Amino acid sequence: MGVDIGPASIQLFSTHIKDANTVVWNGPMGAFEYEPFYHATQEMAKLLNTLTLKGELVSLVGGGDSVAAIKKLNLQDGITHVSTGGGASLELLEGKLLPGIEKLGAKN
Repeated sequence: MGVDIGPASIQLFSTHIKDANTVVWNGPMGAFEYEPFYHATQEMAKLLNTLTLKGELVSLVGGGDSVAAIKKLNLQDGITHVSTGGGASLELLEGKLLPGIEKLGAKN
């Protein structure tokens, strides 16, 4: 069972994040709720937070578990947008009209 990503994956992801203008994060790196497996999620959250606060990155974090991880680490203020609606966030980025917005009369 995979419960966290390892150091090589953290390094690879970090390299790509540092080169990005925008990052969409939907899902923690591992079982962050358990101390032995929170390291990668913590490292990714810190990196997003730092780059966003420096103005080098737009960061979008979606989904209940991702938001819980960001809040557990007290890094939510350094994220551009935080949404508990993980699936809904992805659908919005796909260009789909969300039911609640549709009911308000918004058009695509």
